[in-house]
Amino acid sequence: MLVIDKISRTPIYEQIVEGIQREILLGLLKPSQQLPSIRELAVTLSANPNTVQKAFIELDRRGIIISSPGRGCFVADDAPELLRIRLKSKISDIKTIASELATFGVSEDEIISAIKEAYSEKDC
Repeated sequence: MLVIDKISRTPIYEQIVEGIQREILLGLLKPSQQLPSIRELAVTLSANPNTVQKAFIELDRRGIIISSPGRGCFVADDAPELLRIRLKSKISDIKTIASELATFGVSEDEIISAIKEAYSEKDC
């Protein structure tokens, strides 16, 4: 279930985008599955419909969802794979950052500790 944090510095539409992507990766939303309507999701999240629409437009732009006029929005068939590919590139970014930190004398333990802390904060 999507949850937004209204006091977060992250804009609500970005939280919606991230939440839907997370649900796709976790298998809670399946390829070809219809998403709730913009109005329905806005009511559920207590968000402005324009904010939800902005999130859907961004997801459509990224190829994660497909918008079908008059029918609604659906999870793209290749959405899970697209998201996995994007995650793999982030792992490469982590390797680059860790290498840079090591060059500047940051210990492996400090880097690993920071990663573990990030996981514990997200309750993964």
